[in-house]
Amino acid sequence: MLTSLQNPLIKQLRKLGQSKERKRENLLLLEGTNLIESACQVSYPLLTVCCTEKWAQNYPFLHQNLLANAEKVELVSSEVLEAIATTVNPDGVIATAHRRETNLSYNPNLSLGLVLEKLQDPGNLGTIIRSSVATSVDNLWLSNGSVELDNPKVLRASVGQWFRLQMGVSDDLISLINNYKSSQNVQVIATLPQATKTYWELDLTKPSLILLGNESAGLSEELTCLADELVTIPLHNGVESLNVGIAASLLLYEAQRQRTLIK
Repeated sequence: MLTSLQNPLIKQLRKLGQSKERKRENLLLLEGTNLIESACQVSYPLLTVCCTEKWAQNYPFLHQNLLANAEKVELVSSEVLEAIATTVNPDGVIATAHRRETNLSYNPNLSLGLVLEKLQDPGNLGTIIRSSVATSVDNLWLSNGSVELDNPKVLRASVGQWFRLQMGVSDDLISLINNYKSSQNVQVIATLPQATKTYWELDLTKPSLILLGNESAGLSEELTCLADELVTIPLHNGVESLNVGIAASLLLYEAQRQRTLIK
């Protein structure tokens, strides 16, 4: 069992709490049973796993899976695990893995996609990822200048669904959107408070690309101008706006509702 914070491996893992170190090492930091179990379910390769003896006893089948498939599994003291973790109350297991490629290739069969411009809150992105998987979104694109796609808080907020969605980062959302409009006749949808059409009046059975913007500034004019449909989410008097994660979920579940009805 590793008990010293001066152990070279532990010192290296502690550095991964910093974004610049994760980028330099090209590594993800996965914290918690839920995330690691989800990674195993989709056979996402894990590199180093650190767990406490108590955790290994509580999750014997998952522990055996990790011993068989991860490159390295180490028992550590609870003090060491807490030192590695970025969470306040870690549940006993942490792992590293290689980062995913963020250059998402063109999808010639896009049915439902999301474009997120300058999203900043990792909790919002994790929520959107979770709803996207639940509603069969094909692809999600994030603009440069947004929260990191593999920020540990994003991973945790997705409740393990991060591994199940094809996602990428784009430095040219305008070209991306125009490409889908011209080559696949995908309808592009943006939400605006002053729009006159409600989101449930849309025909979301068509191939669709939904655009959502920054939490405070909303969608830029450049992207709004590319939309074929401008819709609003009606709000009761006195309510200014919805959380972007909730707004995304409403649109995605309306698409799922419509598509289920025509089956």
